Amino acid sequence: MSLLKMGGDLMEDDWEFASSSSPTRTLVLVGRTGNGKSATGNSILGKKAFRSRVSTLGVTTTCESHRVTQEDGQVINVVDTPGLFDVSMAAAFICKEIVRCMTLAEDGIHAVLLVFSVRGRLSEEEKSALYHLQTLFGSKIADYMIIVFTGGDELEENEETLEEYLGQACPEFLKEMLELCDNRMVLFDNKTKDKRKKAEQVQKLLSLVDSISRKNNGKPFTDELFHELQEEAIKLRDQKKEVESLKGYSKDEISEFKKQIDISYDRQLNRITEMVETKLRETAKRLEKQLGEEQAARLEAEKRANEAQKRSSDEIKKLRENLEKAEKETKELQKKLGKCINL
Repeated sequence: MSLLKMGGDLMEDDWEFASSSSPTRTLVLVGRTGNGKSATGNSILGKKAFRSRVSTLGVTTTCESHRVTQEDGQVINVVDTPGLFDVSMAAAFICKEIVRCMTLAEDGIHAVLLVFSVRGRLSEEEKSALYHLQTLFGSKIADYMIIVFTGGDELEENEETLEEYLGQACPEFLKEMLELCDNRMVLFDNKTKDKRKKAEQVQKLLSLVDSISRKNNGKPFTDELFHELQEEAIKLRDQKKEVESLKGYSKDEISEFKKQIDISYDRQLNRITEMVETKLRETAKRLEKQLGEEQAARLEAEKRANEAQKRSSDEIKKLRENLEKAEKETKELQKKLGKCINL
């Protein structure tokens, strides 16, 4: 199988296009760097396929996928991603990796696993992940989302359930996320050595994937970008087969034909990447506008509160002055009344 470059990264040029009867299910891991995406992918696969270690810096530097075939014949295709929506990531890198992620998802996404960690505070950066996903793929993507919490070992050590943890520290944006995805959530302990526990958490996750499949009539998530990528990959495969079957050409000529096909395919990938970049730029503008409006509203609210406080202080001062004046007048009247009585 040959490899071709896509913006500096390697990807296979021979896609496998699953038919509607294919048992393959693609799960895409998304989340902030350090939340445990790769470790969760390894737990799902039941083997160390993705590089994983405790680190605040990303271990995963590009989208990659690994598969496992279950006893019932179902193939689970797990796509691990770098921190696509981390604020430190460059826009060009993000766009390229989103396109790469879609190529690895092949015929569509059966579930998007939004990975959070119970070990740290949930941030606004994680809130933006959902916003970006919805901007790129539309609101329908929420129908395919599952919230995965990592750090199950820490909750167990504290004798705390996931529900108790969320009851104490669940920000508003996470409540909204859970509501959007019908409260599909699962807790993972990626450190456990207990085989039974490993199997149970994976089974719970796959049960949620099954519920997503039922809700969406067995259809994976795809959109315009997916269709374009799939069409280009089919065209690439067919063109290469056609070139290989040509007669009367030298090896150098055949090699040149293939090179031109690859160049054409790269151009199409770049065009699709530019589409993604345009969407992300629009998202950034909307977020900037939204933040500006929120800040302006907050400043206005603070201004009104200060004005109200000042009015209240002025009114209290005036009341105190009136009270002091009334007390003074009362004392003067009492003195006058005392003089009258003496007379």
